[in-house]
Amino acid sequence: MSESTKKIISSLKNHFLLAMPGLNDPNFAQPVVYICEHSVDGAMGLIINHQLDIPAKAIFDQLDLEYHDQQGNSLIFDGGPVQRDRGFILHKTSEQQWESTVTIADDISLTASKDILSDIALGNGPTDALITLGYSSWGAGQLEDELKQNSWLTIPADSAIIFDTACDQRAGAAASSIGLDLNMLSSDIGHA
Repeated sequence: MSESTKKIISSLKNHFLLAMPGLNDPNFAQPVVYICEHSVDGAMGLIINHQLDIPAKAIFDQLDLEYHDQQGNSLIFDGGPVQRDRGFILHKTSEQQWESTVTIADDISLTASKDILSDIALGNGPTDALITLGYSSWGAGQLEDELKQNSWLTIPADSAIIFDTACDQRAGAAASSIGLDLNMLSSDIGHA
């Protein structure tokens, strides 16, 4: 594709995707997805409101990490249907950096290296962090097509919704951040 014919897209990095009622994908049952990366090549995000019935200590034990009981009891999140054996830690940005830390926004970072888990296990990691297994991914143009089909609502992200809001209230909080009541959403779609 020549430079003049490339599609210009607006990045949804540091946005939430909220599944609309008409989204018929069993991998995405009422999720709030935090978009970590979005470009012409595709998008990557983590579901932030689906906790698994797996405590962090199961991961710490599997990796032979020492941990304090308090850190071991927090639940792991289902980040999405891709590579469910791979871990990602979404956390508040701090001065401390780990091997693979990527800053997404001023106050939100993503790390996928074992060193952050070692620190979290001992209470030395970021105070606000979600440990996820798997991620959500879209190929080039796929997310844009789903947006055209009204499958997702895009909402500017807010770290308080990720880190300071109860898991089961994140979808409602994301919607209300743009003045929307989730109970008012319909699966009927229309185009103006």
